[in-house]
Amino acid sequence: MRAEIEQAVQLLGRKDPKALEHALALLQDTVFSFSMKVCGQREDAEDIMQEVLMKSVRFLPQFENSKALAVWLYKVARNRCLMSRRTSKFAPKEKLSLDNLMPDGRELAALAGASGETPELGVMRAQDAEHLQAIVRQLPPAHRLVLVLHDMEGLSDQEIAEILRIRAGTVRVRLHRARLFVRKELAKPKGRRRQRLSPAAALPKRAPHRSGRCKAMFAELSDYLDEALDDSLCRELEKHMSGCRPCRGFLSSLEETIRDCRKTPDAVPDAKKAGSMRRAALSELKRVATASA
Repeated sequence: MRAEIEQAVQLLGRKDPKALEHALALLQDTVFSFSMKVCGQREDAEDIMQEVLMKSVRFLPQFENSKALAVWLYKVARNRCLMSRRTSKFAPKEKLSLDNLMPDGRELAALAGASGETPELGVMRAQDAEHLQAIVRQLPPAHRLVLVLHDMEGLSDQEIAEILRIRAGTVRVRLHRARLFVRKELAKPKGRRRQRLSPAAALPKRAPHRSGRCKAMFAELSDYLDEALDDSLCRELEKHMSGCRPCRGFLSSLEETIRDCRKTPDAVPDAKKAGSMRRAALSELKRVATASA
């Protein structure tokens, strides 16, 4: 969970005007950054930031722990992000097929023949944050939200499940497929990156033959990297990896993708606009407090 939310809860408990304004600023930054990662449009993110702030301000004194506040904020922001009029172009309808997200025979052969750092990893490190976020926004909304909340915002599986109203197991499935899609897009040759492709169009209709054992291992890699895999399965996977160079290369490329997502910088709202919104929120909070008194 973001440290800003925990700090905001502490500030809200002081019931001091300056502390309250600081808390609102922290929450503004959180909502704006999340909205930019999901929507990709500054105007949308500013609208969402204002609406979430105004909707939440009267309830803020009721939150005594950061988890409850985080779930509330992300749930409201998530609803607004999905309703945003400018997000439809980033919302392909196709489902992500796990089989098509796996490496094909040619890629496995390249991974098997690589020594040290693979060319794929070199490509990934060369990507800038803007390109990575553009790929993330190509994900279907259900997968994009899970990836942003987990790998960019640092929420737990259970918190995400509560925000999205799905099972924790569904969170794990969507997260893994989203990571595989981002990894595959990042690994494309430079000449193909300029084309915006839907998840279905970006992937081959038929995957070449690959080892059934490798395929089974690939399905467990996110759980393995997040230390969410059963001990016996973990040992089995590590045993397979020790003798399978393509799988080791694939694991490294997926791990690098996750690191890139977690290092995504936060977008910062316009200071003047954010300040104006905070003043409006503080006035609303004062009005509510006066009416209650």
